[in-house]
Amino acid sequence: MRYHPGLFIPGPTNVPNEVRMAMNLPMEDMRSPDFPKLTLPLFADLKKVFKTETGQPFIYPSSGTGGWEAVLSNTLNPGDKVLISTFGQFSLLWADMCQRLGFDTQVVEVEWGEGVPVETFHDILKADTEHKIRAVLTTQNETATGVTSDIGGVRKAMDAAGHPALLFVDGVSSVGSIDFRMDEWGVDGIVSGSQKGFMLPTGLAIICVSQKALEAHKSSKMGRCFFSFEDMARMNKDGYFPYTPATTLLRGLRASLDLMFEEGLENIFARHHHVASGVRAAVEAWNGCRLVAAAPKWHSDTVSAIYVPAGVDAVRVIRHAYDRYHTSFGSGLNKLGGKVFRIGHLGAMNELMLLGAISVAEMALVDCGAKIELGSGVAAAQGVYTTRRNSLAQAA
Repeated sequence: MRYHPGLFIPGPTNVPNEVRMAMNLPMEDMRSPDFPKLTLPLFADLKKVFKTETGQPFIYPSSGTGGWEAVLSNTLNPGDKVLISTFGQFSLLWADMCQRLGFDTQVVEVEWGEGVPVETFHDILKADTEHKIRAVLTTQNETATGVTSDIGGVRKAMDAAGHPALLFVDGVSSVGSIDFRMDEWGVDGIVSGSQKGFMLPTGLAIICVSQKALEAHKSSKMGRCFFSFEDMARMNKDGYFPYTPATTLLRGLRASLDLMFEEGLENIFARHHHVASGVRAAVEAWNGCRLVAAAPKWHSDTVSAIYVPAGVDAVRVIRHAYDRYHTSFGSGLNKLGGKVFRIGHLGAMNELMLLGAISVAEMALVDCGAKIELGSGVAAAQGVYTTRRNSLAQAA
């Protein structure tokens, strides 16, 4: 009998039935007079997700990586200096993009397992009295290591240093799952993707930029075409796009946003923290396993990266979980390869689903030689989940 594998990777995430059904429709005319009835409310509702009154969202038929390039190529100039810290595969890739696009890239290397070095950023920006640094790049949630950084703290550091640089944030695996506050944190460009907290298939880069970023766009001399803000803004104001949009995914986005607003953003964030806490309790119960995140302040509520015990091959654990138990876990990336497996717990995810994932992880670990007690992680997670359930019942 063939099975559809359980999906517990940090993206693409599970797509709810309502979203899949919304995309199961005939193709439509993206130039029709009715099309803006779909798109204009989408733009308005995305601002609610990003928590901005003045930001301008753009939707590109692309991945989050394309969103990175859109933000950079529309606001900076060749040779501009940017400041970025690297502490995982995706912050590393963003720094690589900056270098390949020709920016003077100042990289602060951080131990994998930690997050954005707020104090170091402050000191660097304070010393930059000529304001040569034009942009500060940060990753809110590093998917490779399961680390969440303090974006509000970065803004405070920039303000304390009196520095006018633009603030750009990679929120691909955080937006829609972890609290993000564009206006409050003074973010000038936020990049997200459809396949994470938005619970859609891969294919949309969903970004939002501040008025300050749009002003910087006016003097940007970077080469661009497909990702031009100007072309997008000109057509978006009437509900259209400068080229063929991913119409089916836009229909899915409408359904996804409806689900998100029905649950409530704050409730979504609380749910993600709750289910993630159960996974963290399970890891703590597994002898020889530990999180890559070096301290609780770095814990991610969307993905847990887990070191396997010494002598156990994480690649084998992941493959065995897939082949034997029909479950997909994320692999260790870059220097974490063979040492780490990742459990994604974002998007359409609940307690029952994660108890199944934890059980599979235990069995796969034991099958591959780990000396852990079967049921220990499941019991630890159950303790977290039932404690909260009992608290809610008593409150009611």
